[in-house]
Amino acid sequence: MSEKINELSFEQALEKLENIVSQLESGQIKLEDAVKVYEEGNQLKKICEEKLKNAQMKVEKLLLDKQGEPISSEPLDE
Repeated sequence: MSEKINELSFEQALEKLENIVSQLESGQIKLEDAVKVYEEGNQLKKICEEKLKNAQMKVEKLLLDKQGEPISSEPLDE
């Protein structure tokens, strides 16, 4: 299953993660299934974090001039 998860886009992984959270919050899932779903959700969370980190690094690289100096001093979070 991990190989398939790694191939998901950020949006696909986030949607699956949101569905897992909804399932777990509903309380309508058996304990054994909840553990499996939780583990999958944890993998999806890591994939999303990695994809976001890579995107942030690409943006930061674009915001540097040819000498490696920042073009903008505004943080990305704002």
